[in-house]
Amino acid sequence: MRLKHLRFVLNRLSSIEVNIIIYTVTFVEQVIHTTADTAIVDCVAVAIILRVNFKFKRLTPTLQQTDIYKYKTEVYVCVHIHVSVPPLVAIAMTAFEEMGIMPELGSAVEEIEWMLPTDIQAEAIPLILGGGDVLMAAETGSGKTGAFCLPIIQIVWESISSKGTEVTKDPATNEGNVTAKEWRMNAFDRDSKMAIDSSGLLCQSRDQAGWHGTRSSMAVFGSGKYYYEATVTDEGLCRVGWATEKANRNLGTDKFGFGFGGTGKKSNNKQFDDYGTAFGQHDVLGCYIDLDSSEIAYTKNGEDLGLAFDIPKDLKRSEFYAAVVLKNAEMKFNFGDSPFKYEPVEGHIALSRASEKCCKASTVVGSGAVASKTKANNAPYAIILEPSRELAEQTHKQIIIFKKKLSAPGISELLCVGGIAVKEQIAALKSGVDIVCGTPGRIEDLVSTGNLSLSQVRFFVLDEADGLLSQGNTDLINRMHAKIPKVTADGKKLQMVVCSATLHSPDVRRMADRLMNFPVWIDLKGQDSVPDTVHHVVCLVDPVAVTNWKQLSRHWDTDGVHAKDRMNFNQPSKENLSQAVKMLKGELMMKAIDEHKMDRAIIFCRTKLDCDNAERYLTQHGGGPGASRNHKYSCVCLHSDRNPGERRGNLEKFKKNEVRFLICTDVAARGLDVSGLPFVINVTLPDEKQNYVHRIGRVGRAERMGLAISLVSTVPEKVWYHSNCKNRGKNCYNTDLVERRGCCIWYDEPALLANVEEHLGITIDQGGL
Repeated sequence: MRLKHLRFVLNRLSSIEVNIIIYTVTFVEQVIHTTADTAIVDCVAVAIILRVNFKFKRLTPTLQQTDIYKYKTEVYVCVHIHVSVPPLVAIAMTAFEEMGIMPELGSAVEEIEWMLPTDIQAEAIPLILGGGDVLMAAETGSGKTGAFCLPIIQIVWESISSKGTEVTKDPATNEGNVTAKEWRMNAFDRDSKMAIDSSGLLCQSRDQAGWHGTRSSMAVFGSGKYYYEATVTDEGLCRVGWATEKANRNLGTDKFGFGFGGTGKKSNNKQFDDYGTAFGQHDVLGCYIDLDSSEIAYTKNGEDLGLAFDIPKDLKRSEFYAAVVLKNAEMKFNFGDSPFKYEPVEGHIALSRASEKCCKASTVVGSGAVASKTKANNAPYAIILEPSRELAEQTHKQIIIFKKKLSAPGISELLCVGGIAVKEQIAALKSGVDIVCGTPGRIEDLVSTGNLSLSQVRFFVLDEADGLLSQGNTDLINRMHAKIPKVTADGKKLQMVVCSATLHSPDVRRMADRLMNFPVWIDLKGQDSVPDTVHHVVCLVDPVAVTNWKQLSRHWDTDGVHAKDRMNFNQPSKENLSQAVKMLKGELMMKAIDEHKMDRAIIFCRTKLDCDNAERYLTQHGGGPGASRNHKYSCVCLHSDRNPGERRGNLEKFKKNEVRFLICTDVAARGLDVSGLPFVINVTLPDEKQNYVHRIGRVGRAERMGLAISLVSTVPEKVWYHSNCKNRGKNCYNTDLVERRGCCIWYDEPALLANVEEHLGITIDQGGL
């Protein structure tokens, strides 16, 4: 659980009395042990993890004892807490919570059976939560509405909750938009592919080809000795240190920047010299600057690496900013507002404790007006423009669904479309709104008459932007954007989110260039390709050439399509060969596991019934969900017919490496991200060629090689296809073909394989098992 989740929960516990003991700093990860009256938790900063859905009337845990021990390079604090009620147990977070979505929103989407984020949600939600502008293109039904609504609802709720936060000075003018002497990374002083989260302390760049940098919002100058920490939170290349205002953001490549890189090199003015040792994920870099002696030095995990640079005389009067440049990496910064992992050497103090006379705010700030500190009732935090009433209503309904679990302060949403009396909408605006969703005509009317104020807008969303532009709304969008403040009262910049059927439209591109601030482009409709790290092969299932299926005494349960057919395996009829394919695929799946000694893989099946049969077959061989991790056939199943608790538990088991195989359908696996996956087995090719790329793309990540094996029948296979079923296949036994109003089709895998190869422009290797 992330620290911000924990803070959110603790701030919401109105019905629970808690004695919190703040002890040290880290993240609460999990409950590691429980007994009848004791809960032992990994913790820091706060000594307990609570979920709002525990409806305890009273609870007063107290600190009994503390043990500090080391595990790998992390220091954990075990706090034994005695409680007078059953112990608290950490509930596994939903997949949405793992992306930073608050538990209430995660619970709301779980109710509508969104167990896993779609691709567009997995891409867009973290970017929007991180404060960036986003352009996204995805197919209809991809979940793009949730991709922008969920993070917007969360940030709006957080804004309402923290409305009393003091606002003092603007970095440039000393009036207006940020808390005085607030040390964080500057969202306005960053490269386009550098993302900074809302706290200003977590920086990330996912560009594998280039370096992207940023600097802090404050600088020190004159005199004093200062220190900050930077922790590598994900693999990649990093360079961290100090830079003046004249330095470029590629730290260490000019005379104004001084950096220490992950390869064990110090750099200044493009001169890279050996210094210290290489560093990587989980390492903590201490960055020192001594303005009295004009020296810069570093530590790694508390170990002194010695003097790195002497500051040249012509720079001694310069202001020095904390600076970083990343290449496909992530770093977290601590300027002293929370305890350091390693205390600075004597005489050095945290940047956040620097005297005001030795500090200067960055002059690099956003353009445009700063929002008023006072929010009027008719001034929403977010405006969502839709090209049609139907789309606006649909988005409005989604907002209502998503926000239903939020407690006070609640979020007020308003639908502004034609067909609803404008007097009702004006009355609602006067009562107070936070999110407005509507069509251009009605929104323009309300803005032009002064009934809808744009003075507090933080999110400006253009859904189906190509449709909005084709309707002639370009001037309206420009006028609205010009009226919206570019910086909020608490120092956050305006965020634009643009959704479009295609990001290659010239109109959309021109608008993005004109209005958006270094947007991240998410194009899930681009040309498909297979990464070099993925080796994919086809294993032909030929019941004519391989006849051992006739002697199989034990095989997996088939889907029952041929239950009513008279089977004579000595006759090469279509039905007999189809049944043979089903029997052989089960054996070949097992053989693939054995031949390659697979210890971790996703097994894709075409239907939920096929998934159940595959799980049952592995269970019959001693594996299954109840088997230990060491059993070669241990597995779990994931599809929509399993209850939510089982699906969540099965996914957690696989992600925690407690079982070797996850058996699932394409729909159930959407948005699933499992690191270090070496194998994928396609028991049947998907009927959509894009899903083939999506499946095999689950291996070969993080520059590791992966193998995807597809079992492809050489003959047509009769399968279920419930297009004529009102119950979508439930209790259906109609094995007639669809054209006879039945629920079966002949599945032609050779044709599907040809479509995949044409789509990718390659010929897939064929091999045997």
